[in-house]
Amino acid sequence: MDLPLIYVIILFLNIFDFSPGKIYYKGGKEKHFGCASQGFPQNNEIIKLYRSSDDLKIQCFLHHEGELTSKEFLSVFTSRGLAPSLRIINSTYTGVFQFNLTLFRDQIYWLIDIPRENITKNTDIAAVEEWLVRITLQQGFDIYTTEGTLLDSIREPILQWKLGTVMTKNSVSRLYPHVVDLKVTKCPCASDVALLGFNAAYDGMYIGLSFSGFWNYDDTIWYNLTDTIYSLVGEGHSGLSVVDMVLTNHFLVILSSLGLFVSGDLRYPSSPVLTFSRADFCGFERVDYIKGKLWYNERCFANREHFEVDYVAVTFERNKTLSEASSCFYGKEPFLEWLPCLPQISKGIKAIPSIVKTFLVDPERRTGVYLLSNQTNTIASVRILENNKPRLKQKFPLFSFPSSFSSAGMIFHPRSHFLYAYGNQVWFSVDGGNTFELLADFHDDIIKNTYHSFYTSDITFVSQSGKVYLTKAGLGRYSKIGSISDKIFTLYYDHMGFIHKLTPDHFEAGGSPENLGNSEGIFGKAPDMGFETALAPQFITLNEMIFYAYVPESEPEESVSTKKFNNMHFGQVIHSRKTGTAYIRKILQHNTPEGFLSSVIAEIINPFGVEEVNESSCLYSSLSIHHAGNFSYRLTLQLQTPGIISLFEDSDIEKTVVIPGYSSFLITSIIDANNALAIATMPGRVPDKMTFLKDSWFLYNFGQRNGRTWNIYARPCNYYFQQHDDSLSLNVLKYIDLGKSHAFKVKVIHNTKGIRTLEIPLLKVIVGNPNLLEVKAEGSFDDTDSYQVEISAASKVLRHGSTSLALIVWGASTECFVTTIVPTLKSSCSYLKSMHHIPSKIIPLEDWISGIHKDRQGFNLIKTLPVNYRPPSNMGIAIPLTENFYHADPSKPIPRNLFHKSKKSGKFKQCANVSTRKECNCTNDQKFSHAVAFSDCREKVPRFKFPVTQYPISLEIHSEDGHIPVQYPYLVTVTEVNRRENWELKHSVPENIKKLKDHFELILHAPVYNPLGLNLSIKGSELFHFRVSVVPGVTFCNLVEEFQIYVDEVPLPFPGHTLIAVAAAVVLGGLIFTAFMFKIRDIHPRDRYQKLIKKSNTKLSNISCNQPPYR
Repeated sequence: MDLPLIYVIILFLNIFDFSPGKIYYKGGKEKHFGCASQGFPQNNEIIKLYRSSDDLKIQCFLHHEGELTSKEFLSVFTSRGLAPSLRIINSTYTGVFQFNLTLFRDQIYWLIDIPRENITKNTDIAAVEEWLVRITLQQGFDIYTTEGTLLDSIREPILQWKLGTVMTKNSVSRLYPHVVDLKVTKCPCASDVALLGFNAAYDGMYIGLSFSGFWNYDDTIWYNLTDTIYSLVGEGHSGLSVVDMVLTNHFLVILSSLGLFVSGDLRYPSSPVLTFSRADFCGFERVDYIKGKLWYNERCFANREHFEVDYVAVTFERNKTLSEASSCFYGKEPFLEWLPCLPQISKGIKAIPSIVKTFLVDPERRTGVYLLSNQTNTIASVRILENNKPRLKQKFPLFSFPSSFSSAGMIFHPRSHFLYAYGNQVWFSVDGGNTFELLADFHDDIIKNTYHSFYTSDITFVSQSGKVYLTKAGLGRYSKIGSISDKIFTLYYDHMGFIHKLTPDHFEAGGSPENLGNSEGIFGKAPDMGFETALAPQFITLNEMIFYAYVPESEPEESVSTKKFNNMHFGQVIHSRKTGTAYIRKILQHNTPEGFLSSVIAEIINPFGVEEVNESSCLYSSLSIHHAGNFSYRLTLQLQTPGIISLFEDSDIEKTVVIPGYSSFLITSIIDANNALAIATMPGRVPDKMTFLKDSWFLYNFGQRNGRTWNIYARPCNYYFQQHDDSLSLNVLKYIDLGKSHAFKVKVIHNTKGIRTLEIPLLKVIVGNPNLLEVKAEGSFDDTDSYQVEISAASKVLRHGSTSLALIVWGASTECFVTTIVPTLKSSCSYLKSMHHIPSKIIPLEDWISGIHKDRQGFNLIKTLPVNYRPPSNMGIAIPLTENFYHADPSKPIPRNLFHKSKKSGKFKQCANVSTRKECNCTNDQKFSHAVAFSDCREKVPRFKFPVTQYPISLEIHSEDGHIPVQYPYLVTVTEVNRRENWELKHSVPENIKKLKDHFELILHAPVYNPLGLNLSIKGSELFHFRVSVVPGVTFCNLVEEFQIYVDEVPLPFPGHTLIAVAAAVVLGGLIFTAFMFKIRDIHPRDRYQKLIKKSNTKLSNISCNQPPYR
């Protein structure tokens, strides 16, 4: 095989799904599987799976159009050993599960049964991300794939409540004629869970709840909250309706015509029906509330950090009076207190009165962002938050919008730092409100609402006239996608990025499961973005040209903007009715040349067709050019071939004369058959008084005199986005611990024909909070002209926080499924990160359950603790003083409970206030847990023979990145939780650790150890319960691990010291007894001893001695 052919094959495989990463593109995605977790899936349904407290059971069948039935087709795959795989994905988790290979009886579907704990063990009510599911089956080079969602219905907070009285279908239908507006809000973590409120000229509050993304109207549960709200406002009020709603992570906030109402915490159901409280704003009445608006920066707080909190602001369209604190108020959860958005200004400081149009909190930079307007201008202000309150101190200088901007509001794109201010123009900021860039100018048309999809980064703008525009988060271009004629509607994006049009009586989805991201179902065919004027082409090179938009001199001032190119045309494609296309690279606004106020530089994709002589007979003649005054030029025909009719006709008006190397001329009027007036595109390049022979000049028709001959449409997707991360999530969340870093790669793949590739970076990397992490990006082109970027983010300060990281393909079309990836980086501890003790001997789970695991000598390494066991204290085995019970059973007696101190100690935890062990509700995980919090449940512990010497304390840190041993710079402290002694630790302290060890010991007032090579020796008996903690300051995590050792078969101690003690006691007792007998018998041993001495001395004095003389 030739080498070039190999390269072609490699490129082909690289473009499609035969790669390590996932490639994202839009449209044309065929749906191959039908799956359901409840009932049997329908052919036209998108995959919606739901998790309950039971195992997740999914059945899928394969859509197949052909001679074989689905059953036969499925059997073919199964006989080859092929079955689909199920991938479950969210920002922090990716799991892969395989369907069963065996078909039972007449089964026509694949089946999979996933235990709940294999995905998550949590069952508490909390904000939890909705999963994306991807079902894939590969056979050779064919890949069958379908995507859907998986919702944890027993944990989603709002689904655990009845919002009010359930309404029947007939009672809901009676409201349709009275509805004047619709308000929709969705769960920040699960976009398929959403609420739809009726703003109706009908007294009452009516809200619909959907858990399936409003795909089917009949799946919506409607509630009547009227009685609940009226019970809070009291008598004498009427005219209740929904004005606005916000569903935060844990609360539902409703702005009604009678006030602002906040639900209780959705995580803690205290009654079957959801309860509300009313926030009071002094001086505000119904006329103010119906003009109010809620503002919320949508963030998902799954696995919530301590620094993450929701804020909601309410603004009123009125100036505050002297008796009112403000016309804008904000609250943070639990929304018990509502404070003025603007901080109080000190006396003596002058301030320009302004209306707060919008107030938002930026959690990444910890700032408050304002959109302020007064009679003269509109400004953006960013203030620092201190103690969750905005201060007078500005974070950035004020940004003043031009006087032409009439603002309507401002909003953050969900889960990102992209900030959009909208009105008759749209401005966006990527630096937290410091600077803004103009995205679109709609002149007299006002953008009244914006709609966002965090998954696809779609942002839809809807104007007062019903026109709909689309952009992508962070992208400096937009396109028109259609218009909506409904008087009452709202738009909504579900979790997978499908757009829906919601009306009072029906829902309509944009696109279908087979065509992800296509909005033709709502807005129809993509509209022509051209405008009614003539274009004059001017060649720059063979592959590039400028199109000038003609504005007649008589054009009224108010309609001049309708005959100019604008930002919407950037990145789009010009099409000629004849033939040819060109890609618009740049928009130019100018005052010269005369008659042309705007132009575009375009790259030719397919050459444009020129006029033929049968369309314009003037082409038979030569052409001379003369200046005619007032920026006009006279074009004169000179017939070269006698007998041929060659003349200017009315149909030649608005056609363009193109002369290679010179200015082009747009014909504006016909003087006579041989003369015409024209204006030049480049007056400095006019060939005045020159004549050009036939076939040396050309005629192009981009006019609109007889119907516009050109159009502008959105450019087809020109780039694919490929991730090399295993998570395959568009919004991945990564934790970066102190002193750690994370790196990931993305690739931008060209999908262009006939367009040259510029050797400039294709990817823009923007950090939401550049002060939090140190982010570096390195990019390069590979051999296939794909652009690959490797990004690394490292912790640089001891500060908790989060930041979004935007990866933007700045040259991508809005038609691309993915143009922006927004991972979130948290300078914090991952909820998946933990420290584990690795025991010296691994015991299988089945042996733990049976309680028997013997070594080679027959010694059982598992000890089953006595019921209500407490370890000994330093006062003895019979006097336990610990507060911890093990293997607790309140129905059984408590051993070793004779002494007063023992009776006062010991408290049940899991078994508190119950009467039997069964009522303790100990799970299997708790029974095998070493944590002291679950000591009541712990039944069995590791058993060791006495003495325990040099037991290695081996520790590992487990996280989403794998397992690593605990070593420097991690240092640890070790304690015995029951305050037992008779144990000691040995470790090595290298010189590079000694200073750090001494430093922590001074701070903690406890011994600090090097975890590498740490050994434990125990001289005591029975249960020892140790806690190992990593010292603070080296990690954001509170890394703590506990382990237990039961020391058994302690030999009897040597009796020598006991015998000595007994002998001493006997001797001492005998002496005391003898003294006692002497006393009672009045015997005085001392007196008798003295008399005896005297007698001995007397006898010695009467003895004489005769000594012989010395010789």
